[in-house]
Amino acid sequence: MTTVYIVRHGEAEGNLYRRIHGQYDSSLTENGLRQVAALEERFRTIHLDAVYSSDLRRCRQTARALYEHKGLPLQLDTGLREMDLGEWEDRPWGEVRRTDPEGMDGFQTCSPTFRAPGGESYEELRSRVSSTILKLAARHPGQTIGISTHYIALRSALSVFYGYPVEEINQKIPRCDNTGVSCLEIEGDQVKVVFACDNSHLPAELSTLANQKWKTAGNVSEPAANLWYRPWDPVGERDLYDRFRRETWERVHPGLPYDGETFYRQALRSALENPWSVVCAMRGDDIAGLLQMDLERYQEDNAGFIYFYYVTPEAREHGLGIQLLGQAVATFRPLGRNRIRLRCSEDNEQGMHFYLKYGFRSLGAAEDSAVPLELMEKRID
Repeated sequence: MTTVYIVRHGEAEGNLYRRIHGQYDSSLTENGLRQVAALEERFRTIHLDAVYSSDLRRCRQTARALYEHKGLPLQLDTGLREMDLGEWEDRPWGEVRRTDPEGMDGFQTCSPTFRAPGGESYEELRSRVSSTILKLAARHPGQTIGISTHYIALRSALSVFYGYPVEEINQKIPRCDNTGVSCLEIEGDQVKVVFACDNSHLPAELSTLANQKWKTAGNVSEPAANLWYRPWDPVGERDLYDRFRRETWERVHPGLPYDGETFYRQALRSALENPWSVVCAMRGDDIAGLLQMDLERYQEDNAGFIYFYYVTPEAREHGLGIQLLGQAVATFRPLGRNRIRLRCSEDNEQGMHFYLKYGFRSLGAAEDSAVPLELMEKRID
């Protein structure tokens, strides 16, 4: 008999930014790395003879909790990859919900007929991942192995081992937290699920599922939970931009004169050069924020620059602001940038706390600012 421990990867960019990352190669978040440290403690006293992982980065980073402290090599297998979501990859969940609601319904209900354009079906995924797990177990009769894989891949494979059809995955297979652990006992083609999707090693403050503020009544398909983006209209929405800018300025720099014309000209110039450099973050039909990016500034340092990051008070209350950072990453990473920079006042305590929480660090005082600002940077490679 072979014992197989299967772990879901730690919290990754797609989980945090609410973007579709099937086989898109994203990284773990700061919280994901903390989850991996907790997972390592769980496995410190569990003997493993071999460790396998999906070749995608977020799984490789997670697998370190299994192999590194045991001195084992990490072996990669593409059969453990997440579902291939084709043309949906790295698009915001809110955008796909808006443009392809039927497809999104099929995806979320695990429909046997679902297939993202250019992607794979649930049946193809189930067959691929379950057969890969059986193949790896067969290499280690009488031993114990660890496997690092993905959420949909894991639940789809478990449905095979339990004997449930595709359409019953959501009803019969529990949701799995990031770094959740499942255990199988395999003898030939016979598989016993000892336990599934256990996250008892995670304190509540590290659990992804326990801290998803955007959830509403447990319905992850709720449009209000996931943002989508459209270009800002510099003519029809000039007053909107000015209102957001003025509110931020007067909150952070009370008593200092506000130069709305200069701010608007900068935004207009960026929007005319590339409409997607200034975008409105949309929550359904309502504007939840605005993101203004400078696609040229700091490119000599291989960095992208966020000129203005604004989230409406209503969206802040639901923890939606982090999704704008995902849009910035999705903009700058294809341009070859490996970091993102922005400026923040030390008097903006809320903003400073937010940026530090999500991996920005101070590079010191910004040199070209009329008011005292810190230049902040976050790596995205």
